[in-house]
Amino acid sequence: MAAPSARCLWRALAPRCGRLLPGLEQLLAVPAVLSPATARPYAAAAKTAKKDAKRPRQEKVKEKAPPRRRPLMAMPVDDVYLTWLYKRPSYELEQAVGMLKRFQELDFTHPKQFVYINVFLDMALQKKKKVDPFSSSVTLPHRFTDEVNKVLVFTENQQEAEIAREHGAAIVGGLELIKWILEDEIQADFYVAVPAIIPKLIPLRNKLKRKYPSSRRNSLGSDIPKMLQFFRECHEYTVEDEDIIKTRIARLDMPAEHIIANLKTVIHDICTFKPSNFDPIVRRLVIRSSTSEGLLLNLDGILPQVETVEEKEEENAVDEDEEKPANQESVST
Repeated sequence: MAAPSARCLWRALAPRCGRLLPGLEQLLAVPAVLSPATARPYAAAAKTAKKDAKRPRQEKVKEKAPPRRRPLMAMPVDDVYLTWLYKRPSYELEQAVGMLKRFQELDFTHPKQFVYINVFLDMALQKKKKVDPFSSSVTLPHRFTDEVNKVLVFTENQQEAEIAREHGAAIVGGLELIKWILEDEIQADFYVAVPAIIPKLIPLRNKLKRKYPSSRRNSLGSDIPKMLQFFRECHEYTVEDEDIIKTRIARLDMPAEHIIANLKTVIHDICTFKPSNFDPIVRRLVIRSSTSEGLLLNLDGILPQVETVEEKEEENAVDEDEEKPANQESVST
């Protein structure tokens, strides 16, 4: 049996003697079939919201206007200021070295502290290619430490082994060293080898990685004294975090000219790892001492000068013009 409220509603809507109650004609004039959108208006709104949610995230980012940043001011007027409101000043190399020496005097810090450089690199090449992180060794024109690198020499020749020991090799040996190196019982700063033994050292390739002897790194050759002289006194640096080199280059008590010469030697060596027809690999250069703040350097005069193609063409054109009159005189005679 239907509920009382339902029965009352049925009686109100049911036809009586073929007629409807007054005012019910409009209420009963409903289409027989209703579309889902009409029956449930919230469904269409839900579908639209779902489509908006599926839109790529990049399109939504494009629609958002980029935040406006105030341009940085050039130079502060007062001695006390917010550093992030101003452009970081850059200094000439000679000026920066003089400032580091002055900082040491004012702060009464150790005069023989190390001088460091932080080199920020542009490793990009064409398209998606880039320069792989690298390490290198260079001989500085002015040594700043008495430390000598520990060099291991691979050779099976007794005469070569004697020469290596005479010229300061820390460890000399042949295949018997492989097991000890793999087990970390022997370690060295650098590893050099003669060509005759290199095919037998393949088990050490994954262990030594970048320090594995190779002719490209000048650690594979027959001139043992020359290799030992270089690797015992060389300065090594490595790319960290994909695009930064942090290395020491001098001591603060050295003459300014020596500090500058060492810095330029390292920078010129770094620049050899990227082809000259691309943008310079050095993007930013900061110099500091152990106790001072970092000083941003002006790169003009520090990076090696690279002749452009246009300059070479002009030089060739001038040479041709100079040769023409000489050729014409010879023909006329």
